[in-house]
Amino acid sequence: MRIETPPVEKPHGRPEGARRGLVIVHTGDGKGKSTAAFGLALRAFGRRHVHGRQVEIFQFMKVPSARFGEHRAFEQLGLPIHGLGDGFSWKSRDLEHSAQLAREGWARARAAILDGAHFLVVLDEITYPLVYGWLPLQEVLQTLRERPKDVHVCLTGRRCPSELIELADTVTEMRLVKHAFKAGVPAQRGIED
Repeated sequence: MRIETPPVEKPHGRPEGARRGLVIVHTGDGKGKSTAAFGLALRAFGRRHVHGRQVEIFQFMKVPSARFGEHRAFEQLGLPIHGLGDGFSWKSRDLEHSAQLAREGWARARAAILDGAHFLVVLDEITYPLVYGWLPLQEVLQTLRERPKDVHVCLTGRRCPSELIELADTVTEMRLVKHAFKAGVPAQRGIED
């Protein structure tokens, strides 16, 4: 480890632009994409008394009856989280049905983005229905462009289309360095639900 001297001056200047809604993307093969989006949702939800608008999470690959840790916690807090799918593709018994669920879920999420009642909308694992061709990329891009100017949208998932990365204001790529699963350790409940 290299020891560093703490900075004594602010590392960046004060931004000159106006505040506005952001498009935020968490992508890559590493862990933490959804977790980061959920943290963002919690932060925004905790400030809802300031901005007076809703925060809502749409999960494109989770089933509506999902009861993972985030669902239990958000339910207790009153933060809406919706499973829109039927699980990952390798669990699906009917991929056309999975595609239809994605399209129906997108209609709900799109309405939330455009309705002006939301401060933040999270589109968790939306990249999968995009890269599978279940959702039209151009419609998603157009919705993001047409959203009210103060609506933030956070999108997550691997293999994010380059067009979405180009449109986004902030993009973070989670890179896999090491994963316990590769050493034969199964997913841990409460850590990797």
